[in-house]
Amino acid sequence: MTETLRAETAEQVREALAWAAGEETPLAVQGGGSKRPFGRPVQAAHTLDLSALSGIALYEPEELVLSAGAGTPMTEIEAALDAKAQQLAFEPPDLSGLLGTEGAGTLGGALACNLAGPRRIKAGAARDHFLGVEAVSGRGETFKSGGRVMKNVSGYDMCKLLTGAFGTLAAMTKVTVKVLPAPEKTRTLLLMGLDDAAATRAMTAALNSPHDISGAAHLPAALAGRSGVSYVSGAGGAVTALRLEGVAPSVEARMTALREALAPFGALEELHGAKSGAFWREVRDVVPFHGDARPVWRLSVAPQAGHRVVADVRREIDAEALYDWGGGLVWLALPADGPAAADAGADIVRSALVNGGHATLVRAAEPVRAAVDVFQPQPAPLAALTRRVKDSFDPRGVLNPGRMYPDA
Repeated sequence: MTETLRAETAEQVREALAWAAGEETPLAVQGGGSKRPFGRPVQAAHTLDLSALSGIALYEPEELVLSAGAGTPMTEIEAALDAKAQQLAFEPPDLSGLLGTEGAGTLGGALACNLAGPRRIKAGAARDHFLGVEAVSGRGETFKSGGRVMKNVSGYDMCKLLTGAFGTLAAMTKVTVKVLPAPEKTRTLLLMGLDDAAATRAMTAALNSPHDISGAAHLPAALAGRSGVSYVSGAGGAVTALRLEGVAPSVEARMTALREALAPFGALEELHGAKSGAFWREVRDVVPFHGDARPVWRLSVAPQAGHRVVADVRREIDAEALYDWGGGLVWLALPADGPAAADAGADIVRSALVNGGHATLVRAAEPVRAAVDVFQPQPAPLAALTRRVKDSFDPRGVLNPGRMYPDA
């Protein structure tokens, strides 16, 4: 049974990590705990809880900047931004439903895992909106990096280095992010009944058009049928969705042009307002895969290759796929038994990535996550660089040891 160390100030975080380094005692670092099952199991006798490092310290809507404790719940961040008609443009997903956790997702957690939703194709990744950080290294040393504006820096770009490191390099205590105005109007064009290959062609055509698409997703028939949006669940087949956002006259004009451009692909429908928002939250949070225990993979591939990778996997094992980012992001659910039971289908999935890309095992039982490579194995030179960076920040290996790789 692990003991929880609850830090209420940045100084207490420093003291805890200085103690851990001195005693060579590993710590499992968490904020709200919503993403604790994401990654390899961390073997640590103590948990460092950062959830009390919460609250918005600075929010200047006119300057498009927000600073908050790393443990601030995303619900608090979103409420503050909604009140000023602003948003985090990278659209961070809430994976608690997918992972079966009850903790609140935090701003620091979204950045630590570099999570981004459907708008990534337009707005970029979480790391592209990360302006500044205050953190404590595994040495027990406090450091700051960045500020309230984007600028070039010499040496490490700490924000980009910590984003996607899953808490293995430092414990973030305060973060600063760029925010942007929320769109005045959103409309979603739905194409009905396309197979995966045709849907990829349609999404590619839309994304290569001048119509500024901010979301491009495809739900095969079984997944569309699970949607809480009646237009989608009642479609009776697959649904391909393309989102337009912006000021109302621009959205109206672009939608008219997009409908004309995509008319050869077949039947078209539209989602407006709340229904459009609800649909994209389902895609963002991978809602069609909630409520079961199947292994779920997150594949990042070339957009036009996604459906071919899925087809290769299906030659070996049954699989369901949800396509986002125009086909470049594939959420893949495999059966919980049969060939996928021992390794969550790792050999099958990674063998399908012959033309590049990477696969991350997002959901699986703990023994499986301990036995297989959860994150895409790194080439030897990159693995050596990862090891050197880890050693420079956390030479005693006290921060989330083994969460990403067995030796990092």
